This record gives sequence, structure tokens and C-alpha cells, in this order.
Amino acid sequence: MMITVRYFAGARAAAGVAEETFPSGTTIEQLASKKGEPFARVLHSASFLVDGLAWHDRQAPLPAGVTVDVLPPFAGG
Repeated sequence: MMITVRYFAGARAAAGVAEETFPSGTTIEQLASKKGEPFARVLHSASFLVDGLAWHDRQAPLPAGVTVDVLPPFAGG
């Protein structure tokens, strides 16, 4: 099974795509290593939602079938 990763704002620009799929069991740390240092820097400061819930453990395997939203810091309020 796969997971869907959706990138928003600066994360989308750094990834070069709006959405990708990865094998289940992939970790946030592994996502960061996929596209080089500029992308990893964005992910380092990003927040993550897994099926709409905050996900803080960057080394935990992501479950099959989930959608991960990558949200970089936003300015404003």
C-alpha cells in the first residue's frame, strides 16, 4: 500500500510537485532525504498532518493509506 503526501506553499515549491505517493512505512525523515538539502530544510521547519491529525514523530513509519499534509511555517495571522 501507499501513502499520499501533499505539499503546500513553500513545501510545494521546494518539492517541485503538489502531491506524491510513497510506500507505506516511509518516515518523515526519509521524505526529507528524497529531494536534497533545500527540500530537507523546508521539511525541518514544517508541520505535518496525517489524516488531519498532528504528527510529531519524524522517525515513526507512516501507516498504509494515509494522507500526509506538509505545512511549512506561514507568515501572518
